[in-house]
Amino acid sequence: MTTTKNCLVCKRSSDETPVTNFYYQDNEFHICTQHLPVLIHNPQELVGLLDGADKLQGG
Repeated sequence: MTTTKNCLVCKRSSDETPVTNFYYQDNEFHICTQHLPVLIHNPQELVGLLDGADKLQGG
């Protein structure tokens, strides 16, 4: 059984675009390659999508 993974930001599925997983606060999330730079450089843009994003600092 395969479960489709959706990007945290754009909600596109792994059937539509490459998606990778990451772990934060003991939870697993998925993000597409288009939005991976947001997670790395501008995590404050994830406020409302990821609990505690306001405390993250970009690199």
